[in-house]
Amino acid sequence: MATLGSIAPSCIPITTHDLLAIGQRFGIDYRFPEAPDRSQPAPCVARGRVMDVEIDPTLRVTHSDLDVLHAYASTSRRTAPWFLSVILEGRIQVSLGRQSFQLQAGDAFSAHFNEQTGLEVFQPAPQRLRILNVSLLACTEPPTFSSINCSPINVTPPVTPLLHTWKVPQFLIHSLETALASNWPIERQRLLWQGLALQLLAHGLPVPIASLEPSDERGVGSIPPGLSHRDHQRLERLRQQLEHSPNQDYRLEQLARNAAMSPSSLRTKFQRCYGCSIFDYLRRCRLTQAQEYLRRGYSVQQTAHACGYRHATNFATAFKRAFGIAPHEVHHRH
Repeated sequence: MATLGSIAPSCIPITTHDLLAIGQRFGIDYRFPEAPDRSQPAPCVARGRVMDVEIDPTLRVTHSDLDVLHAYASTSRRTAPWFLSVILEGRIQVSLGRQSFQLQAGDAFSAHFNEQTGLEVFQPAPQRLRILNVSLLACTEPPTFSSINCSPINVTPPVTPLLHTWKVPQFLIHSLETALASNWPIERQRLLWQGLALQLLAHGLPVPIASLEPSDERGVGSIPPGLSHRDHQRLERLRQQLEHSPNQDYRLEQLARNAAMSPSSLRTKFQRCYGCSIFDYLRRCRLTQAQEYLRRGYSVQQTAHACGYRHATNFATAFKRAFGIAPHEVHHRH
């Protein structure tokens, strides 16, 4: 696992033995289609790079950029106050207890788990998978003058295991991609990642932490303060409509009528509930759908029109801004 500032310039093979060694270090049980025989050469599971940033004893950021060659699964059991994961590209399945979700680019989850109820993640193959993880750890060392702070965040974890899924605001996706592309000195990068990790925690931890409301059936999370249960249900129906049919031509006034709210009230409540504006969320849904079309072999022009864009150039600009890669590159790769 690479440390900050020492990412390998080219992809390196990651074998079953490599993953088992990582699992012993971090308390993760890895499972493969066939149990690896240590007497035989270790099969290559993936090729890629990993960046590991230890900000202080309680906060860690890890970025994985992998070409997953063989599907594998993992179960994390080491107790941690909070673990956040942002999917930048690709897809995974995450499970905790009876909850299970399929997540793709732009999705994220926050989890609190323990030895009895582990966090399970399945990575299908073949795919390119880019994930950013933030681990908020319990402080086990006394503070030193060299550390930023032994307790930078005072967040009490829930009493029982919890899995909370959420959409990452578009501006935060841009900030993460920009940081990953930066080449700053090590100390400046550490400060940069500390700020981004705190933003992810602020957006990704269920609200309120101390007294979580029951999750809805989809498991999106608690109802934000200031929203009634009825408003939350209406907003969730609207959000699902945008996610399932992002190519339609939406108008704020019509959406507000469908949600039985005024346009200004809908704007305010949607932002409060999901951390982004309605049309930022719609744009994200369209671009996520576009990824799937490009992978199926649609041309850039066909994908733009299928996802609700009138002009392919506008679509290409939005796509590259969101994912850091031009749509024609995705089309050619698949």
